[in-house]
Amino acid sequence: MIRIQGLRKSFGRQEVLKCVDLDVATGEIMIVIGRSGGGKSVLLKHLLGLMRPDAGAVLVDGVDITRLRGAALEAVRRRYGVVFQGGALFDSMSVFDNVAFPLREKTKLRPAEIAQRVEQKLEQVGLQEMGSKNPAEISGGMRKRVAIARALVTEPEIVFFDEPTTGLDPILVNTIHHLIRDLHRKFRFTAVMVSHEIPEIFEIADRVAMLHDGVIVETGDAASLQASPNPIVQQFIHGEVEGTHHAA
Repeated sequence: MIRIQGLRKSFGRQEVLKCVDLDVATGEIMIVIGRSGGGKSVLLKHLLGLMRPDAGAVLVDGVDITRLRGAALEAVRRRYGVVFQGGALFDSMSVFDNVAFPLREKTKLRPAEIAQRVEQKLEQVGLQEMGSKNPAEISGGMRKRVAIARALVTEPEIVFFDEPTTGLDPILVNTIHHLIRDLHRKFRFTAVMVSHEIPEIFEIADRVAMLHDGVIVETGDAASLQASPNPIVQQFIHGEVEGTHHAA
């Protein structure tokens, strides 16, 4: 579904992405891990078409989106759902209106159809009866669920998760991860998640890619990554697990 080839991006003299190659299969959950400030969010912005690379390609279903502009890029983005870091909900809108927003912006659905789909999505993330509340009136975990409902309400083929559990306590982290896994099993979207939640992400990932110093140093399923002989991978996994677990 997604093929990243030789992706390079510098800001001034700082090379953030040095030559990133990564394939994401249709229908899988691919989780990109790596240190904070290591380029994970920059990589995600290229996949979303928000940044243009200095070199390389991002192929979505065979189309290089780095060469697209305007309506052609928008047509690809219509296939996307995005859960932004921190949720990025509109504080001035109710939960219902937050979830309805992409449908009102991007589709020609009638109000009754929009209402039906929003209620359905809120139910799927465990927030029935919460539509009338404002984001400020609900817990952090609930806000994450609203953000996930909003990302899925357009029934996207590809969903991007940017650190979806930042700021949550460990029990809520697992709850949100299992919600993502359950929704993925139900709807079979292709998922790309950026996360530093080690070891929790190993439970839900089909495959994991480690981005380090601007390149992907290892890709594989959870078991193979945890057993990797690569010292960079081991140091990251065990450094995170042994007490430096944080929500940066």
